[in-house]
This record gives sequence, structure tokens and C-alpha cells, in this order.
Amino acid sequence: MKVIISLLSNAGILIGLISMVGLILQKKSADDVFKGTAKTVIGFMIFNIGSAALGASLGNFNTLFQKGFHITGVVTQVEAATALAQNKFGTIVALVMIIGFVANLLFARFTPFKNIFLTGQHSLYFACVLTLVLKACEVNNTATIIIGGIVLGLSAASLPNLAQPYMRKITGSDDIAMGHYNLIGYALSGWIGSKVGSPEHNMENFKFPKWLSLFRDFLLSIAIVMIVLFYIAAIAAGQEVTQKIAGTTNWIVFPLLQGLQFAAGMQVLITGVRMFIAEITAAFVAISEKYIPKSRPAVDCPAVFPFAPTAVILGFLSSYAGGLVAMLFMILFKSSVIMIPSASIAFFSGGTAGVFGNSTGGWKGCIAGSFVVGILLVALPMMLYPPFVKLGIVGASFPNVDYNVIGTVLYRIILLIKPIIH
Repeated sequence: MKVIISLLSNAGILIGLISMVGLILQKKSADDVFKGTAKTVIGFMIFNIGSAALGASLGNFNTLFQKGFHITGVVTQVEAATALAQNKFGTIVALVMIIGFVANLLFARFTPFKNIFLTGQHSLYFACVLTLVLKACEVNNTATIIIGGIVLGLSAASLPNLAQPYMRKITGSDDIAMGHYNLIGYALSGWIGSKVGSPEHNMENFKFPKWLSLFRDFLLSIAIVMIVLFYIAAIAAGQEVTQKIAGTTNWIVFPLLQGLQFAAGMQVLITGVRMFIAEITAAFVAISEKYIPKSRPAVDCPAVFPFAPTAVILGFLSSYAGGLVAMLFMILFKSSVIMIPSASIAFFSGGTAGVFGNSTGGWKGCIAGSFVVGILLVALPMMLYPPFVKLGIVGASFPNVDYNVIGTVLYRIILLIKPIIH
């Protein structure tokens, strides 16, 4: 059981296995099967290395920002909440995830929802949310596993359809879907973009004035933006706090190196994305033709980064600003719980929302769409935090839009029908 769970929760292995099956179905030689499978897994591992570098850098920024501006509250960081949920309901979460993956394949085979969700870690996160929601409603373990698995499988197959019209605009094809549980938010961002701007003002076609010519280079622009943000946070936090985080690196040099590391991590991530997307889409042809007609792989959000890298930066900044605004309102209205925006969530989810908004509304859509999504990433966790607290899940939350929307709907439905069942 532990081996199966470990394999299914490792997106690289899962994608590699599916690539291998696709190549075998195409009757490729053993040499081609090995090379294609290896390149898929290696490409995903390269992506993970870049993602880890970005996550580490953004984690340091979060700490400096919160210390510097004296912000305390609940961190909207999914990994922390997932760890708490697994410690309490580990076996149930694992079974919900396994049944959810099988249900996803069945829904893709027998319904119009043809997406096969390949982002294993997000399936794990969603399995945690569904388990917590059902246990908060005092549903027994067997029912929790069955209901949670079915909801997870249906969500995996159907939710990517919401964002697919915009994915076609972004990628220029229908070969891949978005496999990241902020799909309601991404579709909303694309819709907002269509209302506030025009795709003719695409961020990638923006003409920078001569004195801003450095920003024409994506890597340089993201390095400059992150270096500035790190220096603001470091100066606010002060020498003592920054030096503690910096370790043996001088605290004045630390923000510079962190900004450059972030840019390097981004380049590694994009290289990995291009590599494994090319392999998995080619392998998926046979699977789609033979077993699940017209199916497509739903992959993680950085898959769209190469299509609009400048929109990613603007989307990140706008989303983080939206999260700070939401937090400020919580403080002003003396909310019993203050949700703190996470820079890493704002980057990956907000940056992706920026790409979607940009696809329909150019720079205006990028800013408006990601700003709204940034607000939702901080405000929506308030809905499920109270029932999670009753289960002992305290100090962390699940920020993703889909988790909270689907989770809250399920929570309300169970509470509504519970008296009838009993």
C-alpha cells in the first residue's frame, strides 16, 4: 500500500509511467520506450528542481516580510495544512487519493470530461481537503473514502474544462489541459480579462521605452523585480533577522543572491516544463486513441509560463497585492482570524492567473484577473477554517480556489442532508 501511495503521489513517476504506456501502445522499440520514459521523468525532475529553488527563495521572502511588517496569523500555505491533515487522517487521505485517480480515469472514459489529472501533489492536497470536510461533518471512514474519491475523480476530470477555452488561446492547441486546482480562479481571470481589456495588448508584445530596455529580457526582469522585493523585505526585517536567515552570507548580499537564485530557478523550471510536456503529449496520442478517446493530460500550472513569461511576473505582483488587500480588510474589520498571503502561492497561482487574464485582456486583464484571484486565495480559506480547527488543523490553511469552493459546497450539502439521513 505504501509503495502504491508513494508512486501515485509522485507526479514525476506517474507521468513517466503514463508516457511509457503510451509509447508501448504505439509499438515503439524498447530503446525508444526507455528513452521517452526517461526523458519524461528527467524533464519533470528538472521542473521540480526549478520549482524547489523558487519555493525556497519565496519561503525566505515570506519570513522576512512577515517579520519586517510584524504580521501574524494563519499562513495560506497548502504544504503545512497537508502535513497536519496527513498526520491525523493519513490512511483515509491515501485511500481517497487512490480511488480518486481510478474515478478520474472512469469519468474520462465514460463521460464528456476527457481530462486526466497528472499533478499528483495537487490530488493529494485535494484529498486532504475532502477528507477534512467529510470528517468535520462526522461522516464515517468508509463513506468518507467513497464520497471523497468520487468527488476528487469528478473534479479532476471536469474542472479543467472550465479553463480549457483559455488554454487553447494561450497554447494555440487543445493538446494539454490545466491540472492545478485553481481552475475556477483561472477561468474567472480569463473572463475578467475579456471584460476589461483586449488580447491585442498582450504583455509579451509590450514595447518598453529605451530606459526600460532591460525588461525586454524575461530573466533579467524577474531578477530585478525579485531583488527589489527582497531588499524591501530585508530592510524592513532588519539586520539581525535577515542575518539569521542568511546564515554565513552577509545580510546585505543575501537579497541580491536570492533574487538571482529565483531567476535561475525560473529558467530551470521552464526548461523542464518544455521537456516533459513535449514527451507526455506525444505519448498521450496512443492512450487517447486506444483507451480513452479524445483524452488529454492535465498538467501543472508552470506549463503555461513559457507562453507569457512577462504576464507571470505582473500576475504574481498583482495577486500578492490582492492578497495583502484582503488581509488588510481582515485587520481593519477585526476578524477573529487573519489570513496571511503566501508569496509562493501568489507566484504560482497568481502568476498563472495573470497568463489567463492576459490571454483575453492583455495587461489590463493580467492585472485585474490576478488581483481578484489574489483576494480569493486569502479570503476563501476563511470559509473552511472553522470546521478544520475543530479537527485540530490550526495555524495553516488550504488557499486554492477550487479546494474552498468545492469543499464548502460539499460541507453545506452534507450538513443539509445529515438530519434527513439520521
